[in-house]
Amino acid sequence: MKLPGHDAIARQADEHLVPSRVKLPRKAVERPLRQVTKRLAMALLVLVATAFVVYADRGGYRDISDGPVDLLDAFYYATVTLSTTGYGDITPVSDSARLVNILVVTPLRVLFLIILVGTTLEVLTERTREEWRLNRWRSTLRDHTVVIGFGTKGRSAIQTVCATGLKKEQVVVVDPSSKAIEAATAEGYAGVTGDATRSDVLRRAEVHKARQIIIAPQRDDTAVLVTLTARQLNRGAKIVAAVREEENAPLLKQSGADAVITSSGAAGRLLGLSVLSPAAGMVMEDLIQQGSGLDIVDRPVVRAEVGRTPREAEDLVVSVVRGHRVLGYDDPAVGELQLTDRLITIVRATPSAHVAPHARPLPGD
Repeated sequence: MKLPGHDAIARQADEHLVPSRVKLPRKAVERPLRQVTKRLAMALLVLVATAFVVYADRGGYRDISDGPVDLLDAFYYATVTLSTTGYGDITPVSDSARLVNILVVTPLRVLFLIILVGTTLEVLTERTREEWRLNRWRSTLRDHTVVIGFGTKGRSAIQTVCATGLKKEQVVVVDPSSKAIEAATAEGYAGVTGDATRSDVLRRAEVHKARQIIIAPQRDDTAVLVTLTARQLNRGAKIVAAVREEENAPLLKQSGADAVITSSGAAGRLLGLSVLSPAAGMVMEDLIQQGSGLDIVDRPVVRAEVGRTPREAEDLVVSVVRGHRVLGYDDPAVGELQLTDRLITIVRATPSAHVAPHARPLPGD
């Protein structure tokens, strides 16, 4: 069994320790620094425009300190006017200057205040808004799916469960990489950045309220630790884990996983099948890709099928699930279908952009 010792695992966890943080999916927006910079530029533009408006009509203004109004006085007047300070040392005295103040300077003053106050309020309320979203998300999240690891295996698992009707809002991704979480939220999933072997990180993903947990990290030792922690937090969830080495599968089942998939072994068997029969390999590849060509579906027995044999069912039955046993379609123990049975069937998926196996050329054709 190729697992490192407890001390090595602890050192690895400490080396990769990152702050745990929940990130919810959101619409693409500009970065805060860019937003503030843009608004400050707009405010500066309004200030410059106001100053030139005043300078263009400088003959209608009077400076009580030195008389005529120059360009510096115009900028000074624009600054104190837009900021509503209003010292009164420079005032419009002509009718045209007062009219310009009413029709031009006052609207510019309102626009200037909207830009600055709006920016301030947005900065101050951003944290409150995010906290409100997180609290609402936590209170409404129930029976969701937690996916540990957003690598190739994790992405494929999410695509498969979502192809069966699971909403993206019901998926929470946990990964120590902030880039992986950003990619997950960009696709519409909630994400938690952190080490999934830590119980506080899994609690942030609301694992204790999850219906199913998919564990697909890069290392087998990590998968074992995550499975132990997840099972401790949620006794009733269905846990499916992936391992690279087949000899580690029994350890994962002992840790609390309901099903264990050996990724290297499964890929190797598919490779061998494709060598023996390319057509059979293509069919198997299509069966494990939900939503295109042929799909494997787990469904209950309908009343019209009760009392019939699996061969007489409406769909192509592969296996019958009776209680905790999975029986082959030709197993004599099946006999007639019962209302409490479940059927593993092969059905034609809804047509999509994917090409079905029968429409693809075989290798060498």
